[in-house]
Amino acid sequence: MSEATAEAPTWSETGSDSLARLDAELGDAIVERAAMAGDPVVRVAPDAWRRAAIACKEVVGCDYLSFVSAVDWMPAPVIGDEGAGDTSTPAQPREQTVGVAGGSTRFQLLACVESTRSPFRRVILKCDVDDAMRAESWVAVYPGADWHERETWEMFGIAFDGHPSLRHLYLPAEFEGNPLRKDFPLLAREVKPWPGLVDVEGMPGGADDEEAAE
Repeated sequence: MSEATAEAPTWSETGSDSLARLDAELGDAIVERAAMAGDPVVRVAPDAWRRAAIACKEVVGCDYLSFVSAVDWMPAPVIGDEGAGDTSTPAQPREQTVGVAGGSTRFQLLACVESTRSPFRRVILKCDVDDAMRAESWVAVYPGADWHERETWEMFGIAFDGHPSLRHLYLPAEFEGNPLRKDFPLLAREVKPWPGLVDVEGMPGGADDEEAAE
């Protein structure tokens, strides 16, 4: 078990029921389990990604897709002396993390499904994405996954097998690269450091302007 899930997870009554149903349906395809605010967080084997969606919808009763997305666990690249001025809270990690329910790859898929009939029934699913950067599409199970998967493909470069039409949502067709990858080059960041890493210019009419006038 990863450090993030070393302590025994605590699920709500509904969460425990959902997890029991998934255990019975998916068995060894469940790689790791964790809890977040009482809801089950379940990491499944990549080849069981679509099967997990079917189980959530037909066995657990989660008929509503909240989202499908991805995460890049690569640490944010340090440019020049930026690291010394990191004022984010908490500070950005310098080593790769894996999050709740663990992981073994840089990229992971994340999804959240809920029930519109049974209050407080929610399941969060995740799976590792290998270097092939491909996964099974959920569109046949949750039609609303269409746009979510297109966005994930566009922003992270993960292709979804079985998707009816992967095409850009926000960017022009000729755009190269995937903007939400941590190693995507941000020209503006290379030209000018983030605010807070350098002295901030004073407001017009402030003390600095008065001193300069004297």
